[in-house]
Amino acid sequence: MSTTAKISLQGVAKRFGKKVVLDGIDLDVRPAESLVIIGGSGTGKSVTLKCVLGLLRPDAGRIMVDGDDVVAMSGSNHERVMRKFGMLFQGAALFDSLPVWHNVAFGLINGRGLARAEARAVAVTKLGQVGLGPEVADLRPAELSGGMLKRVALARAIAADPEIIFFDEPTTGLDPIMADVINNLIVDCVRRLGATALSITHDIASVRKIADRVAMIYQGKIIWCGAVADLDHSGNPYVDQFIHGRAEGPIQMQVLKP
Repeated sequence: MSTTAKISLQGVAKRFGKKVVLDGIDLDVRPAESLVIIGGSGTGKSVTLKCVLGLLRPDAGRIMVDGDDVVAMSGSNHERVMRKFGMLFQGAALFDSLPVWHNVAFGLINGRGLARAEARAVAVTKLGQVGLGPEVADLRPAELSGGMLKRVALARAIAADPEIIFFDEPTTGLDPIMADVINNLIVDCVRRLGATALSITHDIASVRKIADRVAMIYQGKIIWCGAVADLDHSGNPYVDQFIHGRAEGPIQMQVLKP
């Protein structure tokens, strides 16, 4: 495995008005590894992903992808780097007006100019890789269960054989059994592609299944990063409280009392 980071965040900072969301994030994601970011709601996990994708511009710091500083890029150079990415959005984010196959192939048709017939064939293949038969291709998203929607979203994320895949809360809203099915599919798809994966989730069972390494963000900083095997003996009280879901601990939740 190359020692050069696939993605490197260096001193990344982002605020919205007076609220500091990212306060000098330093984080490397190695080639072909699966790194999961954990942390409470509003701690900056999604903002971190959006900064890497260029949906938000950080106020300070550098974000390197294969050695290219994407913050400083624009136009065709930025588009070239973004072609390396696939994304599974929280809530699937499918287009209700399009059949399943067109959802899966949307980026291939609209971003890469692939002919519809060829794009459909790719979509059917990718649906098969996430356990959905060709009969699903012509259904509408409204006809699918929650687990099927997640599988379609995963098929779309891998449609272009990306080098890097982002997973935003991939098991949200699923029962524990279906969540485990999705986790297994994520592991299988990432390994098949040899892709680098960066995920954010609250689901500790998912973390244990899909992560090689885990990073915890708190108050805008990475406060711990280590192998998933070290999660239960991190020596960090914030990590320990979070993974065991304890109300008591150094992380204090603001609750209005009657």
